[in-house]
Amino acid sequence: MRKVLNVGGNNKNIPLPAQYNGWEHVLLDIDPRGKPDIVCDARELLTLPGSQYDSIYCSHNLEHYYRHDALKVLKGFFHLLKDDGFLFARVPDMNEVFRTISQKGLDIDDFLYQSPAGPIAVLDVIYGLGVEIERSGNEFFAHKTGFTKKSLTAILQRAGFAWIFAGEANLEVVAFAFKVEPNEYAAKLLNLPKSSG
Repeated sequence: MRKVLNVGGNNKNIPLPAQYNGWEHVLLDIDPRGKPDIVCDARELLTLPGSQYDSIYCSHNLEHYYRHDALKVLKGFFHLLKDDGFLFARVPDMNEVFRTISQKGLDIDDFLYQSPAGPIAVLDVIYGLGVEIERSGNEFFAHKTGFTKKSLTAILQRAGFAWIFAGEANLEVVAFAFKVEPNEYAAKLLNLPKSSG
């Protein structure tokens, strides 16, 4: 059975994308309240055994680290992935966020969109979900950096990923990153284009 490491996923009640149906779901999180399988700061992934996972899923987590630490996290992902494995990363698209703010004349406290966690203001996307930071008292919920398609691709390359497919939609950047050219299974599973991004 293929194995996915869900990094920073909070708890297993939050569903993974359909690509992972039938996979073994291993949850890693710094916060023990969600009962992760592995309690670990993602900046320390190089301390874990390498080449263990067929995929790593990281949704709206990379922005919670300073840029130099985000690179450390991504190098940890590279370490944990099998040679033919892939990273599935999602981050807020700061280009689109700022474009939307400008086009709609939004203020920093204005509503930007509705999420499963509740209404999201401009402030929440830039600095982290304020209600969660206040409720938990945990500063690791704060945002410390931001990404665009270009900057996410660049940091993935710096982490060692050779094949990167990135796109923009719904105020987020989505990227699939590989150590080597994707095999036929991954290309079909992720509906990848014929050439890398």
